[in-house]
Amino acid sequence: MHLHSLHELDTTEGTVQLRRADGDDASLVLVPSPSDTDPNDPLRWPTWKKHVAFLSVCAFTFLTNYGIGGLAPAFYILSQEFNKTVPETSELLLWPILVLGVFNFFWVPVANYFGKRPVFVLASGLLCVCYIWGAVANSFNSLLWSNIIAAFAGSSTEALGASIVNDLYFLHERGAKMGLYMNFISGGNTLGPLICGFIVTGLSWRWHKWIAVILTALNFLTVLLFVPETRYFRDENLNVARSQPNTIESSRDDLEKAAVTGKGEDNNGQPPSVQAPVISKKTWLQELSLWSGLAPDTNLFLMFVRPIPMFVYPCVIYSFLGYAVALVLTVSVNILNPFVLQSPPYSWSPMINGLINIPGFIGNVAGSYAGGWLVDVFCDRMARRNKGVFEPENRLYLCILPLLVTSAGCVLFGYGVQRTLHWTSLFFGYGMVSFALTAVPTITMAYVSDCLLPVNSDALMLVNGSKNIVAFGFLYGIVPWVEQTGYVNCFGAQAGIFVAVIAIGMALLIPYGAKMRHEQATWRIIL
Repeated sequence: MHLHSLHELDTTEGTVQLRRADGDDASLVLVPSPSDTDPNDPLRWPTWKKHVAFLSVCAFTFLTNYGIGGLAPAFYILSQEFNKTVPETSELLLWPILVLGVFNFFWVPVANYFGKRPVFVLASGLLCVCYIWGAVANSFNSLLWSNIIAAFAGSSTEALGASIVNDLYFLHERGAKMGLYMNFISGGNTLGPLICGFIVTGLSWRWHKWIAVILTALNFLTVLLFVPETRYFRDENLNVARSQPNTIESSRDDLEKAAVTGKGEDNNGQPPSVQAPVISKKTWLQELSLWSGLAPDTNLFLMFVRPIPMFVYPCVIYSFLGYAVALVLTVSVNILNPFVLQSPPYSWSPMINGLINIPGFIGNVAGSYAGGWLVDVFCDRMARRNKGVFEPENRLYLCILPLLVTSAGCVLFGYGVQRTLHWTSLFFGYGMVSFALTAVPTITMAYVSDCLLPVNSDALMLVNGSKNIVAFGFLYGIVPWVEQTGYVNCFGAQAGIFVAVIAIGMALLIPYGAKMRHEQATWRIIL
Protein backbone atom coordinates (compact mmCIF):
# COMPACT_ATOMS: atom_id res chain seq x y z
CA MET A 1 0.00 0.00 0.00
CA HIS A 2 1.58 3.26 -1.16
CA LEU A 3 1.05 6.25 1.09
CA HIS A 4 1.09 9.75 -0.38
CA SER A 5 1.98 13.10 1.10
CA LEU A 6 -0.12 16.20 0.57
CA HIS A 7 2.80 17.79 -1.26
CA GLU A 8 2.56 15.12 -3.97
CA LEU A 9 -1.06 16.12 -4.63
CA ASP A 10 -0.66 19.89 -4.37
CA THR A 11 2.78 21.48 -4.43
CA THR A 12 1.39 24.86 -3.30
CA GLU A 13 0.61 23.47 0.18
CA GLY A 14 -2.07 26.16 0.49
CA THR A 15 0.10 29.16 -0.34
CA VAL A 16 -0.96 30.39 -3.79
CA GLN A 17 -0.61 33.40 -6.06
CA LEU A 18 -4.08 34.94 -5.78
CA ARG A 19 -3.18 38.10 -7.70
CA ARG A 20 -0.51 39.14 -10.17
CA ALA A 21 2.24 41.19 -8.62
CA ASP A 22 0.76 44.44 -10.01
CA GLY A 23 -2.29 43.84 -7.79
CA ASP A 24 -4.90 45.59 -9.94
CA ASP A 25 -8.50 44.33 -10.04
CA ALA A 26 -8.06 42.55 -13.40
CA SER A 27 -5.18 40.46 -12.06
CA LEU A 28 -7.17 38.10 -9.84
CA VAL A 29 -5.92 34.56 -10.48
CA LEU A 30 -8.33 31.65 -10.86
CA VAL A 31 -7.41 29.06 -8.23
CA PRO A 32 -7.82 26.13 -8.83
CA SER A 33 -7.09 26.60 -12.50
CA PRO A 34 -9.89 25.09 -14.61
CA SER A 35 -9.29 22.50 -17.30
CA ASP A 36 -8.23 23.91 -20.66
CA THR A 37 -10.04 21.31 -22.73
CA ASP A 38 -12.91 19.82 -20.73
CA PRO A 39 -16.17 21.85 -20.64
CA ASN A 40 -17.53 19.27 -18.16
CA ASP A 41 -15.17 20.56 -15.48
CA PRO A 42 -17.57 22.08 -12.90
CA LEU A 43 -15.30 25.11 -12.65
CA ARG A 44 -16.14 25.83 -16.31
CA TRP A 45 -19.90 25.58 -15.96
CA PRO A 46 -21.95 28.72 -16.64
CA THR A 47 -22.50 30.78 -13.52
CA TRP A 48 -26.28 30.16 -13.48
CA LYS A 49 -25.72 26.39 -13.61
CA LYS A 50 -23.31 26.51 -10.68
CA HIS A 51 -25.70 28.60 -8.62
CA VAL A 52 -28.75 26.41 -9.32
CA ALA A 53 -26.88 23.22 -8.37
CA PHE A 54 -25.37 24.82 -5.26
CA LEU A 55 -28.66 26.33 -4.05
CA SER A 56 -30.47 23.00 -4.56
CA VAL A 57 -27.98 21.32 -2.23
CA CYS A 58 -28.25 24.27 0.19
CA ALA A 59 -32.05 23.86 0.22
CA PHE A 60 -31.58 20.16 0.99
CA THR A 61 -29.46 20.90 4.05
CA PHE A 62 -31.88 23.68 5.13
CA LEU A 63 -34.84 21.27 5.00
CA THR A 64 -32.98 18.67 7.03
CA ASN A 65 -32.70 21.08 9.93
CA TYR A 66 -36.09 22.67 9.25
CA GLY A 67 -37.98 19.40 9.64
CA ILE A 68 -36.00 18.09 12.64
CA GLY A 69 -34.67 21.07 14.60
CA GLY A 70 -37.63 23.24 13.61
CA LEU A 71 -39.89 21.11 15.81
CA ALA A 72 -38.33 22.61 18.97
CA PRO A 73 -41.22 25.04 19.82
CA ALA A 74 -43.54 22.02 19.97
CA PHE A 75 -41.40 20.20 22.57
CA TYR A 76 -43.48 21.47 25.50
CA ILE A 77 -46.70 20.34 23.80
CA LEU A 78 -45.16 17.01 22.75
CA SER A 79 -43.98 16.34 26.30
CA GLN A 80 -47.58 16.71 27.50
CA GLU A 81 -49.14 14.79 24.58
CA PHE A 82 -46.84 11.78 24.94
CA ASN A 83 -46.32 12.13 28.72
CA LYS A 84 -42.55 12.56 28.47
CA THR A 85 -40.05 14.39 30.68
CA VAL A 86 -37.93 17.29 29.49
CA PRO A 87 -34.81 15.12 28.92
CA GLU A 88 -36.88 12.49 27.09
CA THR A 89 -38.51 15.05 24.79
CA SER A 90 -35.16 16.65 24.01
CA GLU A 91 -34.08 13.31 22.51
CA LEU A 92 -36.13 14.26 19.43
CA LEU A 93 -33.24 16.64 18.67
CA LEU A 94 -30.30 15.05 20.48
CA TRP A 95 -30.20 11.67 18.73
CA PRO A 96 -30.59 13.23 15.25
CA ILE A 97 -27.63 15.51 16.06
CA LEU A 98 -25.51 12.43 16.76
CA VAL A 99 -26.72 10.69 13.60
CA LEU A 100 -26.07 13.81 11.50
CA GLY A 101 -22.44 13.58 12.56
CA VAL A 102 -21.78 9.85 12.60
CA PHE A 103 -23.17 9.11 9.14
CA ASN A 104 -20.90 11.68 7.52
CA PHE A 105 -18.42 8.82 7.87
CA PHE A 106 -20.71 6.74 5.63
CA TRP A 107 -21.89 9.18 2.97
CA VAL A 108 -18.61 10.92 2.14
CA PRO A 109 -16.62 7.77 1.24
CA VAL A 110 -19.59 6.48 -0.76
CA ALA A 111 -19.85 9.80 -2.63
CA ASN A 112 -16.12 9.96 -3.27
CA TYR A 113 -16.24 6.46 -4.76
CA PHE A 114 -19.58 6.38 -6.61
CA GLY A 115 -20.20 10.11 -7.09
CA LYS A 116 -22.06 12.87 -5.25
CA ARG A 117 -25.08 13.03 -7.54
CA PRO A 118 -26.51 9.56 -6.73
CA VAL A 119 -26.02 10.25 -3.01
CA PHE A 120 -27.89 13.58 -3.15
CA VAL A 121 -30.75 12.12 -5.22
CA LEU A 122 -31.18 9.03 -3.01
CA ALA A 123 -30.85 10.93 0.28
CA SER A 124 -33.22 13.78 -0.66
CA GLY A 125 -35.90 11.23 -1.64
CA LEU A 126 -35.41 9.35 1.65
CA LEU A 127 -35.72 12.61 3.61
CA CYS A 128 -39.15 13.24 2.06
CA VAL A 129 -40.32 9.72 2.99
CA CYS A 130 -39.15 10.19 6.59
CA TYR A 131 -41.12 13.41 6.97
CA ILE A 132 -44.27 11.61 5.77
CA TRP A 133 -43.57 8.99 8.43
CA GLY A 134 -43.17 11.69 11.11
CA ALA A 135 -46.39 13.44 10.07
CA VAL A 136 -48.46 10.27 10.63
CA ALA A 137 -46.55 8.97 13.69
CA ASN A 138 -48.88 7.83 16.48
CA SER A 139 -46.30 7.28 19.19
CA PHE A 140 -43.29 9.11 20.57
CA ASN A 141 -40.90 6.34 19.53
CA SER A 142 -42.25 6.40 15.98
CA LEU A 143 -41.73 10.17 15.79
CA LEU A 144 -38.24 9.79 17.27
CA TRP A 145 -37.21 7.14 14.74
CA SER A 146 -38.59 9.16 11.84
CA ASN A 147 -36.31 12.02 12.95
CA ILE A 148 -33.34 9.67 13.33
CA ILE A 149 -33.71 8.17 9.82
CA ALA A 150 -34.32 11.66 8.42
CA ALA A 151 -31.03 12.72 10.05
CA PHE A 152 -29.34 9.74 8.38
CA ALA A 153 -30.56 11.01 5.00
CA GLY A 154 -29.75 14.64 5.79
CA SER A 155 -26.26 13.85 7.02
CA SER A 156 -25.28 13.41 3.37
CA THR A 157 -25.26 17.20 2.99
CA GLU A 158 -23.21 18.08 6.09
CA ALA A 159 -19.72 17.58 4.62
CA LEU A 160 -20.67 17.01 0.98
CA GLY A 161 -22.54 20.31 0.86
CA ALA A 162 -19.41 22.09 2.07
CA SER A 163 -17.16 20.20 -0.35
CA ILE A 164 -19.39 21.10 -3.31
CA VAL A 165 -18.31 24.71 -2.72
CA ASN A 166 -14.78 23.64 -3.67
CA ASP A 167 -16.08 21.68 -6.67
CA LEU A 168 -17.92 24.66 -8.17
CA TYR A 169 -16.15 27.85 -7.08
CA PHE A 170 -12.70 29.40 -7.06
CA LEU A 171 -10.65 30.30 -4.00
CA HIS A 172 -11.59 33.99 -4.05
CA GLU A 173 -15.29 32.96 -3.97
CA ARG A 174 -14.92 30.24 -1.36
CA GLY A 175 -15.54 32.24 1.81
CA ALA A 176 -18.74 33.92 0.61
CA LYS A 177 -20.18 30.67 -0.73
CA MET A 178 -19.26 28.77 2.43
CA GLY A 179 -20.96 31.50 4.43
CA LEU A 180 -24.11 31.13 2.32
CA TYR A 181 -24.05 27.37 2.80
CA MET A 182 -23.68 27.77 6.58
CA ASN A 183 -26.60 30.19 6.55
CA PHE A 184 -28.81 27.50 5.04
CA ILE A 185 -27.70 24.96 7.65
CA SER A 186 -28.30 27.30 10.56
CA GLY A 187 -31.40 28.80 8.95
CA GLY A 188 -33.18 25.49 9.32
CA ASN A 189 -32.61 25.71 13.06
CA THR A 190 -33.79 29.33 13.32
CA LEU A 191 -36.42 29.90 10.65
CA GLY A 192 -37.73 26.36 11.22
CA PRO A 193 -38.70 26.95 14.86
CA LEU A 194 -39.97 30.44 14.01
CA ILE A 195 -42.38 29.05 11.39
CA CYS A 196 -43.20 26.01 13.50
CA GLY A 197 -44.31 28.21 16.40
CA PHE A 198 -47.05 29.76 14.25
CA ILE A 199 -48.01 26.40 12.73
CA VAL A 200 -48.26 24.67 16.11
CA THR A 201 -50.42 27.46 17.52
CA GLY A 202 -52.74 27.75 14.50
CA LEU A 203 -52.85 24.08 13.40
CA SER A 204 -50.75 21.32 15.00
CA TRP A 205 -47.20 20.01 15.15
CA ARG A 206 -48.12 17.44 12.47
CA TRP A 207 -48.68 20.25 9.98
CA HIS A 208 -45.10 21.31 10.53
CA LYS A 209 -44.11 17.89 9.20
CA TRP A 210 -46.56 18.00 6.28
CA ILE A 211 -45.19 21.35 5.13
CA ALA A 212 -41.70 19.83 5.34
CA VAL A 213 -42.97 16.96 3.14
CA ILE A 214 -44.15 19.38 0.44
CA LEU A 215 -40.91 21.35 0.48
CA THR A 216 -38.66 18.27 0.44
CA ALA A 217 -40.65 16.78 -2.45
CA LEU A 218 -40.02 19.93 -4.48
CA ASN A 219 -36.36 19.89 -3.46
CA PHE A 220 -36.05 16.25 -4.55
CA LEU A 221 -37.16 17.32 -8.04
CA THR A 222 -34.63 20.17 -8.20
CA VAL A 223 -31.83 17.87 -7.05
CA LEU A 224 -32.88 15.21 -9.57
CA LEU A 225 -33.07 17.64 -12.49
CA PHE A 226 -30.52 20.36 -11.76
CA VAL A 227 -27.64 18.88 -9.74
CA PRO A 228 -25.22 17.15 -12.12
CA GLU A 229 -22.21 15.24 -10.88
CA THR A 230 -19.69 17.72 -9.40
CA ARG A 231 -16.97 15.19 -8.59
CA TYR A 232 -14.12 15.87 -11.01
CA PHE A 233 -10.79 14.12 -11.24
CA ARG A 234 -8.29 16.84 -12.04
CA ASP A 235 -4.52 16.83 -12.14
CA GLU A 236 -4.01 18.69 -8.89
CA ASN A 237 -0.51 19.98 -9.65
CA LEU A 238 -1.59 21.14 -13.11
CA ASN A 239 -4.76 22.80 -11.92
CA VAL A 240 -3.77 24.05 -8.49
CA ALA A 241 -0.15 25.09 -8.85
CA ARG A 242 0.21 26.19 -12.46
CA SER A 243 3.26 28.21 -13.42
CA GLN A 244 1.12 30.40 -15.72
CA PRO A 245 -2.14 30.80 -13.82
CA ASN A 246 -5.36 31.88 -15.48
CA THR A 247 -6.68 35.29 -14.51
CA ILE A 248 -10.22 36.55 -14.59
CA GLU A 249 -9.24 39.00 -17.31
CA SER A 250 -7.73 36.34 -19.59
CA SER A 251 -10.00 33.40 -18.87
CA ARG A 252 -13.56 34.33 -18.02
CA ASP A 253 -14.61 34.71 -21.66
CA ASP A 254 -12.91 31.45 -22.56
CA LEU A 255 -14.65 29.61 -19.72
CA GLU A 256 -18.09 30.86 -20.72
CA LYS A 257 -17.39 30.05 -24.39
CA ALA A 258 -16.23 26.53 -23.55
CA ALA A 259 -19.28 25.92 -21.36
CA VAL A 260 -21.54 26.70 -24.32
CA THR A 261 -19.60 25.31 -27.28
CA GLY A 262 -17.57 22.53 -25.70
CA LYS A 263 -14.36 24.06 -27.11
CA GLY A 264 -11.53 25.35 -25.00
CA GLU A 265 -8.30 27.30 -25.31
CA ASP A 266 -5.10 27.14 -23.38
CA ASN A 267 -3.64 29.88 -21.19
CA ASN A 268 -2.22 31.82 -24.12
CA GLY A 269 -5.46 31.80 -26.09
CA GLN A 270 -4.21 29.08 -28.46
CA PRO A 271 -6.22 26.00 -29.48
CA PRO A 272 -5.52 22.90 -27.40
CA SER A 273 -2.69 20.73 -28.60
CA VAL A 274 -3.15 17.35 -30.26
CA GLN A 275 -1.94 15.70 -27.09
CA ALA A 276 -4.86 17.28 -25.16
CA PRO A 277 -7.94 16.80 -27.36
CA VAL A 278 -11.10 18.74 -26.70
CA ILE A 279 -13.69 16.71 -24.79
CA SER A 280 -17.32 16.79 -25.88
CA LYS A 281 -19.73 18.63 -23.63
CA LYS A 282 -22.32 16.38 -21.99
CA THR A 283 -25.95 16.96 -22.86
CA TRP A 284 -28.53 17.65 -20.18
CA LEU A 285 -29.90 14.09 -20.52
CA GLN A 286 -26.41 12.66 -20.08
CA GLU A 287 -25.98 14.74 -16.94
CA LEU A 288 -29.17 13.21 -15.50
CA SER A 289 -27.45 9.83 -15.28
CA LEU A 290 -26.81 8.61 -11.74
CA TRP A 291 -23.67 6.80 -12.86
CA SER A 292 -20.45 8.70 -13.46
CA GLY A 293 -17.99 5.87 -12.91
CA LEU A 294 -15.95 4.76 -9.93
CA ALA A 295 -13.01 6.59 -8.40
CA PRO A 296 -9.84 5.30 -10.12
CA ASP A 297 -6.94 3.49 -8.44
CA THR A 298 -8.73 2.81 -5.17
CA ASN A 299 -11.53 0.79 -3.62
CA LEU A 300 -14.45 1.49 -1.31
CA PHE A 301 -12.68 0.09 1.77
CA LEU A 302 -9.78 2.52 1.31
CA MET A 303 -12.27 5.36 0.90
CA PHE A 304 -13.65 4.57 4.36
CA VAL A 305 -10.20 4.27 5.93
CA ARG A 306 -8.45 7.16 4.17
CA PRO A 307 -9.84 10.09 6.22
CA ILE A 308 -8.92 8.76 9.66
CA PRO A 309 -5.20 9.73 9.68
CA MET A 310 -6.14 13.29 8.73
CA PHE A 311 -7.14 13.89 12.32
CA VAL A 312 -3.49 14.78 12.94
CA TYR A 313 -3.74 17.91 10.77
CA PRO A 314 -3.94 20.99 13.07
CA CYS A 315 -6.44 22.78 10.81
CA VAL A 316 -8.88 19.85 11.10
CA ILE A 317 -8.59 19.75 14.89
CA TYR A 318 -9.18 23.48 15.22
CA SER A 319 -12.13 23.52 12.83
CA PHE A 320 -14.02 20.65 14.40
CA LEU A 321 -13.50 21.86 17.98
CA GLY A 322 -14.56 25.43 17.14
CA TYR A 323 -17.60 24.25 15.19
CA ALA A 324 -18.57 21.78 17.95
CA VAL A 325 -18.57 24.38 20.71
CA ALA A 326 -20.45 26.91 18.55
CA LEU A 327 -23.07 24.25 17.81
CA VAL A 328 -23.40 23.31 21.48
CA LEU A 329 -24.06 26.92 22.51
CA THR A 330 -26.80 27.42 19.92
CA VAL A 331 -28.57 24.08 20.34
CA SER A 332 -28.47 24.47 24.13
CA VAL A 333 -30.65 27.55 23.75
CA ASN A 334 -32.89 25.75 21.23
CA ILE A 335 -33.51 22.86 23.61
CA LEU A 336 -34.03 24.93 26.74
CA ASN A 337 -35.92 28.01 25.57
CA PRO A 338 -39.36 26.29 25.09
CA PHE A 339 -39.28 25.11 28.70
CA VAL A 340 -38.22 28.59 29.85
CA LEU A 341 -40.58 30.74 27.79
CA GLN A 342 -43.68 28.49 27.70
CA SER A 343 -43.76 27.98 31.46
CA PRO A 344 -44.25 30.55 34.27
CA PRO A 345 -43.34 33.36 34.70
CA TYR A 346 -43.20 34.04 30.92
CA SER A 347 -46.01 31.61 29.94
CA TRP A 348 -45.73 32.30 26.22
CA SER A 349 -47.58 30.38 23.54
CA PRO A 350 -45.49 28.36 21.04
CA MET A 351 -46.19 31.05 18.42
CA ILE A 352 -44.71 33.82 20.57
CA ASN A 353 -41.94 31.48 21.74
CA GLY A 354 -40.90 30.97 18.11
CA LEU A 355 -40.14 34.68 17.81
CA ILE A 356 -36.89 34.13 19.70
CA ASN A 357 -35.57 32.71 16.46
CA ILE A 358 -35.73 36.12 14.77
CA PRO A 359 -32.59 37.35 16.59
CA GLY A 360 -31.15 33.86 16.06
CA PHE A 361 -31.61 34.23 12.32
CA ILE A 362 -30.16 37.75 12.36
CA GLY A 363 -27.15 36.41 14.27
CA ASN A 364 -26.70 33.65 11.70
CA VAL A 365 -26.83 36.10 8.77
CA ALA A 366 -24.39 38.47 10.45
CA GLY A 367 -22.04 35.58 11.26
CA SER A 368 -22.07 34.21 7.72
CA TYR A 369 -21.43 37.70 6.36
CA ALA A 370 -18.52 38.28 8.73
CA GLY A 371 -17.05 34.81 8.23
CA GLY A 372 -17.67 34.71 4.48
CA TRP A 373 -17.71 37.86 2.38
CA LEU A 374 -15.87 40.01 4.94
CA VAL A 375 -13.12 37.40 5.28
CA ASP A 376 -12.77 37.18 1.49
CA VAL A 377 -12.33 40.97 1.31
CA PHE A 378 -9.84 40.91 4.19
CA CYS A 379 -7.83 38.09 2.62
CA ASP A 380 -7.76 39.86 -0.74
CA ARG A 381 -6.41 42.98 0.90
CA MET A 382 -3.76 40.97 2.74
CA ALA A 383 -2.78 39.25 -0.52
CA ARG A 384 -2.36 42.64 -2.25
CA ARG A 385 0.00 43.70 0.54
CA ASN A 386 1.90 40.40 0.16
CA LYS A 387 2.67 40.81 -3.57
CA GLY A 388 -0.45 38.87 -4.54
CA VAL A 389 0.36 35.79 -2.43
CA PHE A 390 -2.53 34.32 -0.43
CA GLU A 391 -1.87 32.64 2.93
CA PRO A 392 -4.77 30.60 4.40
CA GLU A 393 -4.00 31.80 7.95
CA ASN A 394 -5.24 35.27 6.99
CA ARG A 395 -8.80 33.93 7.35
CA LEU A 396 -8.29 33.27 11.06
CA TYR A 397 -7.79 36.90 12.11
CA LEU A 398 -11.54 37.53 11.97
CA CYS A 399 -12.26 34.72 14.43
CA ILE A 400 -11.91 37.54 16.95
CA LEU A 401 -15.44 38.67 16.04
CA PRO A 402 -17.33 35.52 17.15
CA LEU A 403 -14.99 35.19 20.12
CA LEU A 404 -16.10 38.56 21.49
CA VAL A 405 -19.74 38.59 20.37
CA THR A 406 -20.74 35.02 21.23
CA SER A 407 -18.99 34.75 24.59
CA ALA A 408 -20.80 37.92 25.73
CA GLY A 409 -24.13 36.63 24.39
CA CYS A 410 -23.73 33.33 26.18
CA VAL A 411 -23.26 35.03 29.55
CA LEU A 412 -26.16 37.41 28.82
CA PHE A 413 -28.56 34.55 28.09
CA GLY A 414 -27.54 32.66 31.23
CA TYR A 415 -28.07 35.67 33.47
CA GLY A 416 -31.29 36.59 31.67
CA VAL A 417 -32.92 33.23 32.39
CA GLN A 418 -31.66 32.74 35.94
CA ARG A 419 -32.51 36.27 37.07
CA THR A 420 -35.81 36.30 35.08
CA LEU A 421 -34.77 39.46 33.27
CA HIS A 422 -36.85 41.09 30.54
CA TRP A 423 -37.32 38.88 27.49
CA THR A 424 -35.18 41.23 25.39
CA SER A 425 -32.08 40.05 27.27
CA LEU A 426 -32.82 36.47 26.16
CA PHE A 427 -33.41 37.61 22.58
CA PHE A 428 -30.20 39.63 22.39
CA GLY A 429 -28.27 36.82 24.07
CA TYR A 430 -29.52 34.21 21.60
CA GLY A 431 -28.77 36.44 18.62
CA MET A 432 -25.19 36.95 19.82
CA VAL A 433 -24.77 33.21 20.49
CA SER A 434 -26.04 32.39 16.99
CA PHE A 435 -23.37 34.61 15.45
CA ALA A 436 -20.74 31.92 16.05
CA LEU A 437 -22.77 29.08 14.53
CA THR A 438 -22.13 30.46 11.04
CA ALA A 439 -19.02 32.61 11.52
CA VAL A 440 -16.76 29.96 13.07
CA PRO A 441 -17.39 27.07 10.64
CA THR A 442 -17.44 29.41 7.63
CA ILE A 443 -13.96 30.67 8.51
CA THR A 444 -12.43 27.41 9.70
CA MET A 445 -13.88 25.07 7.05
CA ALA A 446 -12.70 27.43 4.30
CA TYR A 447 -9.31 27.36 6.04
CA VAL A 448 -9.34 23.55 5.98
CA SER A 449 -10.21 23.60 2.27
CA ASP A 450 -7.36 26.03 1.58
CA CYS A 451 -4.85 23.83 3.40
CA LEU A 452 -6.09 20.42 2.19
CA LEU A 453 -7.81 21.08 -1.13
CA PRO A 454 -7.00 17.74 -2.85
CA VAL A 455 -8.60 15.81 0.04
CA ASN A 456 -11.00 18.48 1.24
CA SER A 457 -14.14 16.29 1.28
CA ASP A 458 -12.42 13.77 3.57
CA ALA A 459 -11.15 16.53 5.85
CA LEU A 460 -14.53 18.27 5.99
CA MET A 461 -16.15 14.91 6.77
CA LEU A 462 -13.95 14.67 9.87
CA VAL A 463 -14.90 18.22 10.87
CA ASN A 464 -18.65 17.74 10.44
CA GLY A 465 -18.81 14.21 11.80
CA SER A 466 -16.66 14.86 14.84
CA LYS A 467 -18.29 18.12 15.84
CA ASN A 468 -21.73 16.46 16.03
CA ILE A 469 -20.41 13.62 18.15
CA VAL A 470 -18.78 16.07 20.57
CA ALA A 471 -21.90 18.25 20.56
CA PHE A 472 -24.09 15.24 21.35
CA GLY A 473 -21.97 14.42 24.39
CA PHE A 474 -22.33 17.97 25.71
CA LEU A 475 -26.00 18.38 24.87
CA TYR A 476 -27.11 15.03 26.27
CA GLY A 477 -26.20 16.36 29.69
CA ILE A 478 -27.32 19.97 29.20
CA VAL A 479 -30.62 19.65 31.11
CA PRO A 480 -29.08 17.93 34.19
CA TRP A 481 -26.20 20.43 34.04
CA VAL A 482 -28.58 23.40 34.15
CA GLU A 483 -30.70 21.80 36.88
CA GLN A 484 -27.65 21.13 39.03
CA THR A 485 -25.62 24.33 38.61
CA GLY A 486 -28.06 26.92 37.26
CA TYR A 487 -28.09 28.85 34.01
CA VAL A 488 -25.38 31.35 34.97
CA ASN A 489 -22.76 28.73 35.82
CA CYS A 490 -23.73 26.45 32.91
CA PHE A 491 -23.63 29.10 30.21
CA GLY A 492 -20.67 30.86 31.81
CA ALA A 493 -18.67 27.63 31.64
CA GLN A 494 -19.67 27.11 28.01
CA ALA A 495 -18.57 30.65 27.18
CA GLY A 496 -15.20 29.95 28.82
CA ILE A 497 -14.71 26.76 26.80
CA PHE A 498 -15.61 28.59 23.58
CA VAL A 499 -13.16 31.44 24.28
CA ALA A 500 -10.39 28.96 25.14
CA VAL A 501 -10.85 26.93 21.93
CA ILE A 502 -11.02 29.93 19.58
CA ALA A 503 -8.29 31.98 21.28
CA ILE A 504 -5.77 29.13 21.63
CA GLY A 505 -6.31 28.13 18.01
CA MET A 506 -5.74 31.69 16.82
CA ALA A 507 -2.65 32.08 19.00
CA LEU A 508 -1.08 28.93 17.54
CA LEU A 509 -2.20 28.93 13.92
CA ILE A 510 -1.91 32.59 12.91
CA PRO A 511 1.82 32.91 13.67
CA TYR A 512 2.85 29.26 13.19
CA GLY A 513 0.19 27.88 10.82
CA ALA A 514 2.25 28.32 7.65
CA LYS A 515 5.18 26.44 9.14
CA MET A 516 2.80 23.69 10.31
CA ARG A 517 1.26 23.46 6.81
CA HIS A 518 4.58 23.04 5.06
CA GLU A 519 5.64 20.44 7.60
CA GLN A 520 2.39 18.47 7.46
CA ALA A 521 2.54 18.45 3.66
CA THR A 522 5.46 16.00 3.90
CA TRP A 523 3.61 13.50 6.10
CA ARG A 524 2.85 10.31 4.17
CA ILE A 525 -0.58 9.56 5.62
CA ILE A 526 -2.87 9.78 2.56
CA LEU A 527 -4.01 6.47 1.08
